Order: sequence, then C-alpha cells, then structure tokens
Amino acid sequence: MAATVPRRRPLADALAAAVTTAVLALLAVQPARAETVTVFATASMTDAMSEIAQAYEAESGDTIRLSFASSSTLARQIEAGAPADLYASANEHWMDYLEERDLIVSESRVSPIGNALVLVAPADAGRGALDPTDGTAIAEVLGPDGRLAVGDPDHVPAGIYARQALESLGHWEVLEPRLARADDVRAALALVETGEVPLGIVYATDSRISDLVSVVGTFPAGSHVPITYPIALVRPDPSPAAEAFLDHLRGPVAAAVFEAAGFTVLDR
Repeated sequence: MAATVPRRRPLADALAAAVTTAVLALLAVQPARAETVTVFATASMTDAMSEIAQAYEAESGDTIRLSFASSSTLARQIEAGAPADLYASANEHWMDYLEERDLIVSESRVSPIGNALVLVAPADAGRGALDPTDGTAIAEVLGPDGRLAVGDPDHVPAGIYARQALESLGHWEVLEPRLARADDVRAALALVETGEVPLGIVYATDSRISDLVSVVGTFPAGSHVPITYPIALVRPDPSPAAEAFLDHLRGPVAAAVFEAAGFTVLDR
C-alpha cells in the first residue's frame, strides 16, 4: 500500500510563519538591557558630572551611579576593593597611583579637561582684587587669627596645587601655619562661604557655583603644574556600558557641559 501523504495546510503554515517573523522582528527592536555604571569622581566635578550623567541616562537608558569625594579618598577606596567602573581624578598623581597598582585600564586613560586655581573671599566682605603673588597682602587680609582654607595639601589635589603655587611664589613658609585644611575642595569652599575664614584657594570652577564667594585673584598658571583631570576605566572587567560612558565624557556633548561650568576643554 502506498504511504499516505499528509495534507498541507497552507493557511496555518502561513500564519505560523507570520507569527514567527513578527516575534523575531519584535526581539530585534528591543532595547539592550539597561546597565548601571558606577563612577568615582573628584568633588570638583560634582555639578558638571551630575548634569552630564542625568542627560546620558535619559538618552541611553543606563543608570550612572555617582560617588564624589577627594581624588585621594576615591583612589584609596578603589585600592581597597570598592566597586567602581570609572575613576575621574583632579590630578594625574592619583591616577598614576592606581595605574602603578594595575587597577585601571591604562589604554583607556584620557585627560579631557583642565582647570585654574583662584583665591576667593566671602562675597559679603566686599573685598577688592588681591594679587595672589603678594604673600604679604594675603597675610594682612588674614589678620592675626584668620586662616586660609585649602584642600589638605598632604593628599587633596586642590591643596597640592595650592602648595605648589605658594612654594613657587615664596609664600609657603609664612602661610603654611595659617592653613585651614579641608577634606576636599568643596569643603574648603564651604569654609569661605560661611565666613569662617577670610580667604580660600579653590578651583575656578568651584568659585562659579557659589554666590557666596567672590574671586579676588587668580594664581599664575606657571606657579603650579597644569591642572588636568584624567579619567579611566577601573579593572578588572569594565563593562561595555562603562566604555560607552567614558566615550561620552570625552565627546562634544560632555565637552560643552564642562566648558559651560568653567573647565578648560583639552585635546581629547
């Protein structure tokens, strides 16, 4: 007896094929699974980085988790095993510190922005311009009991730059005992904002975020090493999302935000 050939069902087959095609098409347009990128960034980048991250989250769907502190504190946290995907420092030293310990991806390291160092006073003090190269004038403003607010020069980049400037200008020995050492540059700024000190040394970008301080002088660029902000991926296994956000930070959209905040945009 001849074998029975099952009857084809063209309509059912066509429907099944259509459903399969539709499902595949739907899967193809599904967005990639959102990821979380943890960024350890120096305190002086707080406002600009927060603005960049917020816009990037809306565009990419990824979550950018930000942690701000002094560059030294963050570097030591990473050394101790804190989970971070990206690290942004306010000086090259602390990035070197992590690179020497093989804790960053060296080839990912970029320094897209720079900054300047300024002398600030409480805005309500009505103080006029003050030449930062004149240590005697600074001491006179401090008076017998006043202090000069800085990030701790032993480890905070803003304080390290301040020490370099004061040393090169010949003022360090006189002013070092008068320092009010802060945990980071934003803490130094707060001391001036509240009037606890008559003067402080901060980044130009920090002076721009506060109506409570006024810039009374700018330190010569040659009085300290260039203020640059290196950013790099953190080992051991950076995610594609972290790489994408790093690319964004060195791109034109982020550059516009940094520039508006007062940073100097460098070659990327």
